[in-house]
Amino acid sequence: MTGAWVPPPEPPAQSLTAGGWIRLILRGAVLGSITFGGLGLMLLLRLIERPLFGLQRPVTPWLTQGVCRAAFVILGMRYVVRGKRMEERGAVVANHVSWLDIFALNARKRIYFVSKSEVAGWPGIGWLARATGTVFINRDPRDARRQQDLFEARLLAGHKLLFFPEGTSTDGTLVLPFKSTLFQAFFSDDLRHRTWIQPVTLIYRAPEGEEARFYGWWGDMGFGPHLAKVLAAPRNGSVEVVYHAPVRVDAFPNRKSLAAHVEDVVRAGLLHGTAQG
Repeated sequence: MTGAWVPPPEPPAQSLTAGGWIRLILRGAVLGSITFGGLGLMLLLRLIERPLFGLQRPVTPWLTQGVCRAAFVILGMRYVVRGKRMEERGAVVANHVSWLDIFALNARKRIYFVSKSEVAGWPGIGWLARATGTVFINRDPRDARRQQDLFEARLLAGHKLLFFPEGTSTDGTLVLPFKSTLFQAFFSDDLRHRTWIQPVTLIYRAPEGEEARFYGWWGDMGFGPHLAKVLAAPRNGSVEVVYHAPVRVDAFPNRKSLAAHVEDVVRAGLLHGTAQG
């Protein structure tokens, strides 16, 4: 894809029926209880886990996976996984469509998200992000060395870091050009010959009768209204997580060539999956 993406207009808000309000309240109550109940339990477990294991997290990631899998059951949303999860040390990169990506990617694989520092201050989401071990980065070049050290420590501890190289979310119908800046961290002397990158494609399929962009969350769309729409849906659609073959970092001469390769793989996965759907 070339040129800047112009976000499409937001879908018009739809009034909820009585049944929609009932689904919103019931699903929201159950999802909120499981999510924040899991968060509370995770924080308690970390009081034991952290002093004993440091960066290693042998217990709490299982809790995160369980909560995320339960989310799709509560939503009545089909969750499909294809491909093999990477076992090698390294990072995962994916296209970014929605807040649902967090559940979709955590439900199957132990990962730790890389996110912009502002997310740490978001109510609810920020608490969840910190508790699950998210790596927060500051785009200030003066922090580049500290962030490099943080990346290396987490990767060498065996953590699978996950980031969205598009730099923003989309409506789910396309993959934007990958920004190569974060890939530079993998070309350090300590990581280049020891690290792999696995591209992953997220494919959302809308509920029957809804437009293809139903799950897309982009631009200035509010989190609350989008969450309410998904919770209130009479029948939800599906999300497919496609794991592609991982590649060695040292198989590429620089960050731009690596970024270009995984971008092509993720985009091809979306095009293929959309055509099948």
